[in-house]
Amino acid sequence: MLTTTNRSLTSIFAKLSQACAAVCIMALPTMANAQSDQVTFHKDIEPILQRSCQNCHRAGGVAPMSLVTYDEVAPFAGLIEYKTGLRDRAGAMPPWYMEKDIGIQDYKFDPSLTEEELAAISTWARSGTPQGDPANAPEPLEFSDDLKWTAGQPDLIINTNDVTKLAGTPDWWGEIDRVPIGLDQDRYVKSVEIVEVNDVNNSAGTGRDTVGGRFIFHHMIWSTAELDENGERVEGSSTSWPVHEVGRNADIFDEDGGRLLRAGSYVVSDSVHMHSNGKDTTGHLEIGFRFHPVGYEPKYERVSLGLGNGVDISIAGNEKDQELHAYTVLQDHTKIISFEPHLHAPGERMCLEAIWGYTVETLSCVGYDHNWVRGYAYDNDAQPLLPKGTIMHIVGYMNNTETNPNVPDPRNWQGSGNRSVTNMFIDLGMRVKMNDEQFFEEMENRRQTLNLGPNDHVIGCPLCLAPLVAPVTDSDELNNEVALQETN
Repeated sequence: MLTTTNRSLTSIFAKLSQACAAVCIMALPTMANAQSDQVTFHKDIEPILQRSCQNCHRAGGVAPMSLVTYDEVAPFAGLIEYKTGLRDRAGAMPPWYMEKDIGIQDYKFDPSLTEEELAAISTWARSGTPQGDPANAPEPLEFSDDLKWTAGQPDLIINTNDVTKLAGTPDWWGEIDRVPIGLDQDRYVKSVEIVEVNDVNNSAGTGRDTVGGRFIFHHMIWSTAELDENGERVEGSSTSWPVHEVGRNADIFDEDGGRLLRAGSYVVSDSVHMHSNGKDTTGHLEIGFRFHPVGYEPKYERVSLGLGNGVDISIAGNEKDQELHAYTVLQDHTKIISFEPHLHAPGERMCLEAIWGYTVETLSCVGYDHNWVRGYAYDNDAQPLLPKGTIMHIVGYMNNTETNPNVPDPRNWQGSGNRSVTNMFIDLGMRVKMNDEQFFEEMENRRQTLNLGPNDHVIGCPLCLAPLVAPVTDSDELNNEVALQETN
């Protein structure tokens, strides 16, 4: 027989059960939303890896581990969070060091991650690396040898001869064998990309014992030229190409400033710098050219502009935040195609400035990693358009302390030199020059494309908005316009 107390308790338990059921039913949508908001591998992380990582981090790629499947990626979650979190400093992955809080931000072939993507990686790594629903995964990439060409599959690939660099041997400078191009007609080139191919076993995570990582080619200064019967370069037949440097990405020329690759020419270089990577290594360079259509003619002539300092380099031991400076004055109206800092092991950062009248404007600041030399090609509508008379200024920031992993012995003073443990300080970026008519045409195109108003500001184009106030109709009025800008 139930007592009064037992009947009361039974009634209470029944009501509690009903209440709990109601609460659980009401909570189902909230729980479902929470699960859908969870950062998972297939939904959130895999798309990032496909876009910015898997080109190198895959079977047969140049990187030391594959980051394709969940089982491959999850064990490295903490390392991925750390390396991507470096953002724009040496060691960051992907190797793209443009600072996102200053200067121009629009570049070609930019693999860098957004703040939201960095936050997603961090959240995923710190919340147990949930895999999520495989149905949310993007279509897997189909890998091929073509993926090593970041600018696109070349129209012509030239291989240099194999060279062996033994472990522990000193740096070597010299000339490589000349290699025929094999073209039967002249072609203009829209991009050139050089990839080092060697026998280092990337999948074993090896080949990172020295500055320069797994690579043995530090740099190659090269050109193409026709050769006479004595093997000498035929005068007037040479085309110079951007310097190849360790880990370098593709060089994208201006759409109206392609370079000429002559029929019957050879790859020639008498300035190849090789260094040991700590292992006996045999390798060669593959040079990939992408062509403009037959009949293309360049509109602009490139500028040979020396912006650097190889004389006054003096870097004290055990000291960080040391600065180097170099200046040059533009002799022609100039369009800046790319910014490419070249430092050596102590180099940590470089900024590019344009000084016009009373204005000092920072165009770009980037971190520097001597294992991955980067060139930063501005998007077409972001390429700086600078009038003649502009002063170009680069500032280099050097860290010669034990906090810089690329410096073997920070106690040493360092000066200028070719070795990785000595220094260079150069902007190797590409530029083209314009006459008055071309300069005003480029600025007008920029105004139309970007729909600029009188209160807009364009980084790197000090005269872009001047015609909105006082139009210039012919080249004779340029000096008046320049004088007006200088006095304002």
